Amino acid sequence: MTLPAYRVGLFAAILASAGCSIDINSKPTGETVRDTKIIERSRAAKAEIVVADLNIGAGELNVSGGSKELFDGEFTYNVPDWKPEVRYDDSGFRGRLTVRQGGGKGNFGNIKNIWDLKLANDVPLDLRIHCGAGENKLNLGDLTLRSVEVQMGAGSVDMDLRGKPQRDYEVRIEGGVGEATVHLPPDVGVVAEANGGIGSINVRGLKKDGDRWVSESNGQSKATIRLSVKGGIGEINILAQ
Repeated sequence: MTLPAYRVGLFAAILASAGCSIDINSKPTGETVRDTKIIERSRAAKAEIVVADLNIGAGELNVSGGSKELFDGEFTYNVPDWKPEVRYDDSGFRGRLTVRQGGGKGNFGNIKNIWDLKLANDVPLDLRIHCGAGENKLNLGDLTLRSVEVQMGAGSVDMDLRGKPQRDYEVRIEGGVGEATVHLPPDVGVVAEANGGIGSINVRGLKKDGDRWVSESNGQSKATIRLSVKGGIGEINILAQ
């Protein structure tokens, strides 16, 4: 992935204001590295829930279900200092999976930083995603979600929650100056709210109910998804179709 030039300045400002450790000053890139990291399912055998913390400062993030293990990640990058850290910590009934981009400098005109991450479908997850400049595609409908929190930067987020959830869960999207699109299943309860300096809001498949939007199935289905979007996002698209 080569970052568009217009995003570089936005990303730099966000990093500076957040005190982020990634240095965006120019530095020659290295050879392209392709690396695979796996966390075996057996590591989470005693965990009732796993907190998955995914933190990418700049690049392309793809997250989906379908892993036979707890976690299966493929990383492609050409900034040596951006080598990702992957670890799993077990503290009794709660496990913690951390995937974090390394700090260091990068030449934004030529960087390549692509994460393709898969998680186990049947492990209950609190999913926390911090993403900066770049494209972030989150296909989460097959996962067993307890909660989802996304902190956006200057990039775009496309989150697909279409699936058959068996229990209620909350989704929070905050910050950023990019574009967020959320796809929701049409046949489950949905309560959506969006506020706080958002440039434009486009909603399809939900009906307005005061200062929120709800689905026709709200209060009648087995599960309800509660979506909250806050912060300076340029455009938010909420699609229940």
